[in-house]
Amino acid sequence: MKKHLTNAAYGVLDYASYPFGMLLVAPIVLHKLGASEYGVWTIATAVISAGGIIASGFCDANIQRVARLRGTGDTSVMVQTVRSILGINLVLGAMLAILTWIAAPYAARHIAASHVTLFHECLIALRIASVLILVRALETVSVSTQRAFEQYRGTVQISTAVRLLTLATAALLALAGHGTVSILLGTGFFLIAGTYFQFRQLRRFIGVVPVKPAFQPQETRNLLRFGIFVWFQALGSVILGQLDRILLGISLGAVAVVPYSLCVQFTQPIFGVTASGLNFLFPYFSRHAHTSSALVLKRTIFKAFVCNAALVICGATILLLVGDRIIQIWAGAAVARSAAGILPLIILGASLMGISVTGIYAMQAFGLFRTVAFISLGGRAVMLLLMIYLLRHLGIEGLAIARVCYGVSYVLVYFPLLRRFEANHSASHIGSAITLGREVEEGSNP
Repeated sequence: MKKHLTNAAYGVLDYASYPFGMLLVAPIVLHKLGASEYGVWTIATAVISAGGIIASGFCDANIQRVARLRGTGDTSVMVQTVRSILGINLVLGAMLAILTWIAAPYAARHIAASHVTLFHECLIALRIASVLILVRALETVSVSTQRAFEQYRGTVQISTAVRLLTLATAALLALAGHGTVSILLGTGFFLIAGTYFQFRQLRRFIGVVPVKPAFQPQETRNLLRFGIFVWFQALGSVILGQLDRILLGISLGAVAVVPYSLCVQFTQPIFGVTASGLNFLFPYFSRHAHTSSALVLKRTIFKAFVCNAALVICGATILLLVGDRIIQIWAGAAVARSAAGILPLIILGASLMGISVTGIYAMQAFGLFRTVAFISLGGRAVMLLLMIYLLRHLGIEGLAIARVCYGVSYVLVYFPLLRRFEANHSASHIGSAITLGREVEEGSNP
């Protein structure tokens, strides 16, 4: 239990360190660099983040695979698995880095408009970001493998140190009069150093540092077969994650985006903190999938669900009680009044998403990545259609209702999970249940 609580605490720290650090550093950088250069910095960091997420989309499959090999005692294959995911991430990261490098002049031209000096700075910043996408893709290989061993302390300590050093350096460079390019070069230095230490620490778990990528046929097929669905989820999350605000801005103007965006921003931790704090469940379920009985695993999932629900209820209750006051302090009374009508709905939508965390981790641990991907992407597609329709008829409240519907779609993940346990109630071990579940998911007869 102590180990799980420690992992949960480090998972929350991993989630919270950057946004809280950003709250302290952003005003300094904005004041010293000005709005234009600050905008370039935020765009470049967003490119690194989005590119890193897409390039490392297969790493959940790596966690599931390595944890499963640990559970079955087949440790000899682990190095092949890690080297295979390293090869996959290297290819994806390089492709995205090259595309970003090529697209940088076109993006910089639009971002900087006719400002020649800002154009050159933006171009250099975006090209630095393109290189760092590849670094992030490689770093995630080590991070995901360590998480498969249910060891969060070391990897989170390194990643948190890198984030805080990066933000502190950004503030110091801005105070010293340096611009966006210098700040991003500092970011690159710490990110590369952090990646080195992550791989160095990985030796403790698999005995070697797998710096040589490889495409071992069987392991590469295993990773691609399940990881492709997680990758599509990551891609959909990046592409569709901002569409609601874009639609709102086009329909009702930029002013209307502010209260909605703040409500979404303040409710995101309901899902984010829960998912980060309970992330240890994913490798835990994966490791025990072939060694625990269906009854034992079902009880474990139920206990995890109770903890999951308690975290969500606490977060939602706090926001319902003081959320409007926080928004008023943050953005003023006028914005708080506009947000008052939609905040409870957005809290409900975020809470429903948070409730789904245990089910998502359990389904992915059992290898049912495709089902989770269909639910996630299908929910996003439905939400987008609802947003277009409800925005036209109900305005900003329509977007909030669409987010509730999206949360409901996430909870649907429990239905195939329950059906799977019921269909395999007579199985003596969950290993046979996983095989049957995969056959059902692929359309085969049990």
